[in-house]
Amino acid sequence: MAELNRSITPLMLWAMGVGCAFAGLFFGWNLGLARGGTLGLGLALVVVSLLYLTFTLSYAELSCAIPRAGGVMSYADRALGRSWGFCAGMAQDVEFIFAPPAIAFAIGDYLHLFAPRLPLLSIAFATYLLFTWLNIRGVKAAATAELIVTAVAVASLIVFCFVSLPHLQLENLTRDALPHGWQGAVAAIPFAVWCFLGIEAIANMAEETVNPQRTLPKVFIAAFLTLAVLALLTFIGATGVDGWQTIVFKLDGSVSDSPLPMALSKVMGTHHPLYQFLYVAGLFGLVGSFHGLILASGRSTLEFGRMRHAPAVLGKLDPRHQTPANALKLNCAIGLLALASGRTSDLILLSVFGALTLYTLAMISLLVLRVKEPSLPRPFLTPCYPYFPWIALVLSLMTFLAILISHRTLGCLYLALMGVSFVIHRRTASLTAAL
Repeated sequence: MAELNRSITPLMLWAMGVGCAFAGLFFGWNLGLARGGTLGLGLALVVVSLLYLTFTLSYAELSCAIPRAGGVMSYADRALGRSWGFCAGMAQDVEFIFAPPAIAFAIGDYLHLFAPRLPLLSIAFATYLLFTWLNIRGVKAAATAELIVTAVAVASLIVFCFVSLPHLQLENLTRDALPHGWQGAVAAIPFAVWCFLGIEAIANMAEETVNPQRTLPKVFIAAFLTLAVLALLTFIGATGVDGWQTIVFKLDGSVSDSPLPMALSKVMGTHHPLYQFLYVAGLFGLVGSFHGLILASGRSTLEFGRMRHAPAVLGKLDPRHQTPANALKLNCAIGLLALASGRTSDLILLSVFGALTLYTLAMISLLVLRVKEPSLPRPFLTPCYPYFPWIALVLSLMTFLAILISHRTLGCLYLALMGVSFVIHRRTASLTAAL
C-alpha cells in the first residue's frame, strides 16, 4: 500500500485546520445575514459552535486511534462496514471537492478588482491549476506555504477586529435583526457552518504528521478556539459598523463576496492605506482555505483508491514527490467543472451537506467502536463521553434536516448524487466479486 511521508509539524497542522476553514470568516457567512439577519445568524453561530466543539473533541479520538489519510472513511469502514465506509468517504469528497471552487470564485472576485481586464473565471481557473501543481510537488512545501498564508490571514483578521470594534454601535446589530422570522434563522445555519467547515481536514493529514497521537488532539482544540473567537469578533465587528445590509449587498443590488472590505470602507474609506493592506491580506485567508482543502481532498481521494472504493490508480503516489498526484488531478478536473457553473452559494451548500453527513457517520462510528473494539488503543479519549458525541450527532442530524427543509432542491440533488454513487459502487463491487 502507498505510504505517505511524515513531515508535518504541529504548527503546520494547526495552519491546516485553521486555514481550511478560514475562508468562511472572509466571505460566505455574510450570505446568512440576508436570510436570518444579525439575530438569526448569531443564534445559528451559537448552535454551530456547540456542534463543532463537541465534534472536534470526539473526532480527535478517532483520528488518534485510526490515523489514516481517509479520515472518516477509514473510521466508518472499520466500525460500520465497507458500504457505510463508502458513503462516509463520498460525503467527505463532496465537502472537500466542492468547497474549493466556491473559494476560487471569491479569489477571482478579489483579484478582478485589482486587474479588471482579466476575466474573473480565468483568474479562478489559473488559481486552481497553480495550487494543484504546488500540492503535487510535495507535501512539506505545500504545508509550509499553508502556514505562511494562514499566519498572514490570522494577523489581518485580528487587525480588522481592532479597527472595526471601536466603531461598533448597538443599534446596527439590532436593526432588522430577524427579517424573515425564525424560518430565516434556520436558513442561515449553513452559512454559520461555513465558518468552521474544513477543520476536520486535520484528521486527513494524520499519516503525514509527526507523532500524530499526541499532536492531533492539541491541534484540534487550538484550531477550534482560533476559529470560534475570530468568528465571533468578526461577526460583531463587521455587522456593528453600519448594519448587516451594507456587508451583504453592493450598490447595484448584487450580493457581495467581500464583506470585510465593505465594512472597512465605512470606517476609513477605500483609499486608506490600512484598507488597501487588509483587502490584500484578506486574500490570504481565501488562498489558505483553498489550498488547505485541495491538500486534504487529495488525501481523501487517495484513500478512496487505496481502499478500492474507486479505481486503484487513485491510490497510487507520484514516485518522485510521494504525493497523491492522480487523486489531485481528478479533484482538479471536477473542481474546474463546478467552478464554471459560477454558483458560489450552491457550491457552499453542497459542501455543507457533505460535511454534516461526515459528522453524523463519524459520531456513529465512534459510539460503535467503543462497544465493538473496547481494547482498541486510544491515546486520546473524548471528554464527557458519551455526551459529547451524542450532542454532536443530534445537532448534525438536526442541522442537516433544517437545511434540507429550507433548501429542498439542492438537498435532493445531494441525496441523488449520494444515492447514484452508492448504487454504482454496489454494482461494481458485485461484478468484481463475481470475477
